[in-house]
Amino acid sequence: MQKRTALLTVLIFAASILATAQNKRPSPPASATCDLGGGKTIKTDYSSPRMKGRKIYGGLVPFGEVWRTGANEATTFVTSSEVMVGGTTVPAGSYTIFTVPNTEKWTLIINKKTGEWGIPYKYESDELARVDMQVSQLPSPVEDFTISYENMGGGCQLRVDWETTRASVDIMPK
Repeated sequence: MQKRTALLTVLIFAASILATAQNKRPSPPASATCDLGGGKTIKTDYSSPRMKGRKIYGGLVPFGEVWRTGANEATTFVTSSEVMVGGTTVPAGSYTIFTVPNTEKWTLIINKKTGEWGIPYKYESDELARVDMQVSQLPSPVEDFTISYENMGGGCQLRVDWETTRASVDIMPK
């Protein structure tokens, strides 16, 4: 009886270690929020890959092709109220965002389809909008892919930082 109990204990312990190891993703989940005031918010959930010495833009992430903007599941964009993203009206709701990186300008794709893995991109018919993003160089490399919001002038600036590149677009309440 004691041998069975010991064996069962070892098996349970091994199973719990295996489950914990499998839950540790190389590109862990992350989120960013923007408080537009008056109860109006934007939340973005994404997976954050690491640079790991790789060439990112123009390498791992090709220029001129739709990118899921992160890793794993497609990146979400949920707004509690109507907003203007780079001058384009986006109604309150849940969306998926993708980007098309280029050296001088990026394009943000706001898509009405949600819940997809992220690639390959085959959702053109579900696009709400394509919006230009500004591109700038960061002063030092960013190892962890990061999406953030910076409050500014009653709105927020959506920022995508990785490697030495920042792509950004202004978001204002409507």
